[in-house]
Amino acid sequence: MTARKEELLQDIVIKFAGDSGDGMQLTGSQFTNNTALLGIDLATFPDFPAEIRAPQGTLPGVSGYQLRFSSDAIYTPGDLCDVLVAMNAAALKSNLKAIKKGAKIIANIDGFDSKNLRLANYADGINPLEDGSLEGFELIKMDVNKMTREALKEITLGTKEKDRAKNMFVLGFLYWMYNRDMDSTLNFLKEKFGKKDDILNSNIKALQAGYNYGDTTETFTTRYKVEKAKMKPGTYRSIMGNQALAMGLVAASQKSGRPLFLGSYPITPASDILHDLSRMKNFGVMTFQAEDEIAGITSAIGASYGGALGITTTSGPGMALKGEAMGLAVMLEIPLLIIDVQRGGPSTGLPTKTEQSDLLQAYYGRNGECPMPVIASSTPSDCFNSVYEAARISMEHMTPVIFLSDGYIANGAEPWMFPKEEDLPPINVKFKKGLDEGEIQFHPYKRDEKLVRPWAVPGTKGLEHRIGGLEKQDITGNVSYEPDNHQHMVKTRQAKVDLIANYIPEQTIDSGPDKGKVLVLGWGSTYGSIKTAVLEMQEKGHAVSHAHIRYLRPFPKNLGDIIKNFETILIPEINNGQLIKIIRDVYFVDAKAYNKIKGTPITKGELVEEIIKYL
Repeated sequence: MTARKEELLQDIVIKFAGDSGDGMQLTGSQFTNNTALLGIDLATFPDFPAEIRAPQGTLPGVSGYQLRFSSDAIYTPGDLCDVLVAMNAAALKSNLKAIKKGAKIIANIDGFDSKNLRLANYADGINPLEDGSLEGFELIKMDVNKMTREALKEITLGTKEKDRAKNMFVLGFLYWMYNRDMDSTLNFLKEKFGKKDDILNSNIKALQAGYNYGDTTETFTTRYKVEKAKMKPGTYRSIMGNQALAMGLVAASQKSGRPLFLGSYPITPASDILHDLSRMKNFGVMTFQAEDEIAGITSAIGASYGGALGITTTSGPGMALKGEAMGLAVMLEIPLLIIDVQRGGPSTGLPTKTEQSDLLQAYYGRNGECPMPVIASSTPSDCFNSVYEAARISMEHMTPVIFLSDGYIANGAEPWMFPKEEDLPPINVKFKKGLDEGEIQFHPYKRDEKLVRPWAVPGTKGLEHRIGGLEKQDITGNVSYEPDNHQHMVKTRQAKVDLIANYIPEQTIDSGPDKGKVLVLGWGSTYGSIKTAVLEMQEKGHAVSHAHIRYLRPFPKNLGDIIKNFETILIPEINNGQLIKIIRDVYFVDAKAYNKIKGTPITKGELVEEIIKYL
């Protein structure tokens, strides 16, 4: 037998791609979990089809999962892939432009028969595995279906059921190729299918068969290994954005002593937050799947009025429907968290693709003068801290808050060193307990130094008061149509939001000098690509800096001073230019835009080219 050698690699990007029924998301997530357990840094990018079940074998039906893992710190799932697992012809065709020259292509030859080639829109008689078009790549052809069926010949399942285990065969082969043990996936399979012996055994046998195929086939002479990353000591877990968000909400509920109520209507890509929170009843979490978006937010408003931490989750189309109720919450001046996991739009748009296109909607998308704080997360793990902070601001400043995530953050994963309870900042909730000494009547709109009105729970003796969407008279809260009072209340509600700038951290430079040639200013999910591109430019000796904004309304007090210290402000966004409009308006700076609206993240390479233009 040919001697095997082991090659040490620093950084690898793998893309699993196949039909939406091929289990690519499961395969990718299992490889991710296995990687995380080894202490290797990672970043992922799942790519879902827009249709629930697109025609099998077609280009719209391709499901992908990109994983990058490294012995160094990484911030993106990578621009181009080192390995493409293509389960059929459509998967290869969809991803061929996204792999490096010389990359490995692991192709399931059963997915390249005449039917699959036709469905993938290849011309008659053309097979990319046979026509030399893949010259320059390392092509590994495997009859995955045939070998899976052979491994499962003694199991009494039909061919269709056996074929469902082919993703485990591929996963087993990759575990062999990258020198992994399979314990994490074996434990997962036993937990998931423990009561279904045939399904459990078929998946385990397929996984082991894939591993043995690599181990016994003399074609494969090299195995690869990536060392453990040099990360800050601590206990880590792999976390996806929506998972971290749900945990951050529960942490805010526990720290504030307020029960959490989620009133929501399912919508991609926010639905997982509802799923996760519904499993956390042991923390006093209440979840309500409403009949529509309006019922979702109004139920959360009712919960907040009753003294709970009211939450509603949605995406762009649902934000539009919730607009009037958001105005009601602004008029009532009660805590409320509106979580918008952004996706491609307008209308139904690209429901499974990412976009940063709701910032202006968050700023201005309601009738009347209706100011609300806006906070954005930047990475999957950052969702925990950012949404915790959004909840703090909402309860301490008696205001609804919009929290922005997006599909890239929501479904992506990375290692997370989770905090301890004592490390979390306090959330100071103050309820009005009764009339103060000397008070003969409760004044629901009497304000403190933050311009915050008291939070009075219904049923508290002596604190009966009127609520509703009509304009309030200052101090008393009675309905008022007086012109001067309306202007005063509009200005007061705006001033209350503006004053929050005194209670949030100042803006920091993420990397680079405090003054220089170019400042790349970002928000949201552009964080990883900006950080990676800027670090590369700094290594080449260029005076380029990076600042990333979490607090989008109000801005940190020193943001304007930072902007003035740079010759050029470059603002990359996955939209047609939204933050840049606000920055130009507030700071009178001729900022430059880089916009990408393709449903995919901005890559490091694209940003490097753009930064060079301004050097």
